[in-house]
Amino acid sequence: MDIETIKQWFTLENVLLVLEQYRSFGMLPGIVATLLESFFPILPMFVFVMANAAAFGLWKGFLISWIGACLGSILVFWLTRKIGQKRFFRFVSRHRKVRQFMYWIERHGFGPVFLLYCFPFTPSAVVNIVAGLSRISRQQFVLAVLLGKMVMIFTISFIGYDIVALVKQPLRTIAIAVVIILLWYTGKRVEARFSLTEKQSNEGGAE
Repeated sequence: MDIETIKQWFTLENVLLVLEQYRSFGMLPGIVATLLESFFPILPMFVFVMANAAAFGLWKGFLISWIGACLGSILVFWLTRKIGQKRFFRFVSRHRKVRQFMYWIERHGFGPVFLLYCFPFTPSAVVNIVAGLSRISRQQFVLAVLLGKMVMIFTISFIGYDIVALVKQPLRTIAIAVVIILLWYTGKRVEARFSLTEKQSNEGGAE
């Protein structure tokens, strides 16, 4: 089975059918589906999130997708940090574009990772690995994942749950934009606190 065949199988109807088939397992299939996308970027996160919203309702579906996506990203980041010196990762980190991406993340910390996770078609697996290879702090990464994935997954869940309301009620669309701005601002404030704490810790260790 080639990649194109796999992609064609993952339609909203097929994923909903699987969720219905394994409904006795509760939220687990929905969590596992979004978790696996962090490891395998060919899997359609957009479809999984919409299916969870359709199968479990807006808020429960959002929570299921958010938990799975965040756990998956943090797991990939952690594994990359643990085995980052292995041959494959050394080869990846020597690639010019990967190095540029790593340095960009290291310079700006929370901001670029948060923004990348806000977009539904960002290849999470790539961002997770490059962030793991970079020197971004664990706190900044986890914060960016939790808030960025929250924005992205809620937006997709909202669209999938009631796409008509998004067009007919523009105030809801504006509310989503306001939430994105507030989350970004909150993340930057928390990042600044993390940076201050790390700086004070380093200065204390140098004395």
